[in-house]
Amino acid sequence: MSVAHVRFTAASAVVPPSDPPLDLGQRHEAGVVASSVYAHGVRIADIPIEEAGAWSRKDGHVVWIGLLEPEPGLLKSVQEQFNLHPLAVEDATNAHQRPKLEQYGDALFVVARTAQMIDKRIAFGETHIFVGHGYIVSVRHGASTSYTSVRQHWETCPTSLAKGEDFILYAILDFIVDNYMPVLEAIHDEVEEIEDKVLARPMARTDIERLYMLRRDLLRLRNAVGPLVEVCQRLTNGSVPQIRPTLAPMFRDVTDHVRTVQEKIDSLREVLAFAFEASLLVGQSQENAITKRLASWAAILAVPTALAGIYGMNFKNMPELEMHYGYYVVLAVIVTTCLTLFWRFKRNGWL
Repeated sequence: MSVAHVRFTAASAVVPPSDPPLDLGQRHEAGVVASSVYAHGVRIADIPIEEAGAWSRKDGHVVWIGLLEPEPGLLKSVQEQFNLHPLAVEDATNAHQRPKLEQYGDALFVVARTAQMIDKRIAFGETHIFVGHGYIVSVRHGASTSYTSVRQHWETCPTSLAKGEDFILYAILDFIVDNYMPVLEAIHDEVEEIEDKVLARPMARTDIERLYMLRRDLLRLRNAVGPLVEVCQRLTNGSVPQIRPTLAPMFRDVTDHVRTVQEKIDSLREVLAFAFEASLLVGQSQENAITKRLASWAAILAVPTALAGIYGMNFKNMPELEMHYGYYVVLAVIVTTCLTLFWRFKRNGWL
């Protein structure tokens, strides 16, 4: 049976004849990315915010609303439709929240941090998710990939989407965690380039600044990812009534992915630390080599300088000045001593 046939059957069986016709091509107001209602996993209509509450109270229906940096008035309308707690709405309006999970009566409020690579820097955003019986509302702020692809993917799997709003919560969190990986892969490629350079030459100031920025961004990413472990564990252990026990393995899988991200972040930060230390060692080694060369040449040049200084003194009683071959003897001593010193320094690797 085709998906189109399933959609038609579900719509005709679930929607009461008394309901007014819906405009599926309706244009939503600013800030609304999507506002749809699903019946048994099948998307049956796009709806205005003002009708969302009524649809969510129908048996077998789930309203899924996606908002992008909404105005306070729009969030107020959503709050009125689903009776959202004022504190949760305030958090979603102001953003700048750490990842957390809060329960407000029959509703669940989840905050997750998102990340994207923009101009070689990690840009962070936030997603606030309201989950209750028959509805789920996601509010995005800052750098974040649209959840349209999540919606489109699971709309092709009505059986999975029919599991309800807690399954949609899993799908969004899984998507958020998966999107950490492209960021880490981009940083990993840059870290490999740094590793290739570090043994070839000492790091320049710009390289050190870039290394520092990468380590700082990775630390910020770790601070954004870390609390998600606790959030997912609470969703897994059965302490949250809005999450059915049958979905615990899915949230456990998200927890594993978050821990994998943490491990990758830690390993990248260690590699960057080793790269910095290796660069310092390479620089010190080259400085030592230069110091040895300078010291060697200084020792060699000290011999003719000393002899020339001695015989340049203005004393009358200097018997060597009367020697017929004294000049040649001094030159021979200088050349022999300098060549001997050069040979010894060369053999010891100083030159």
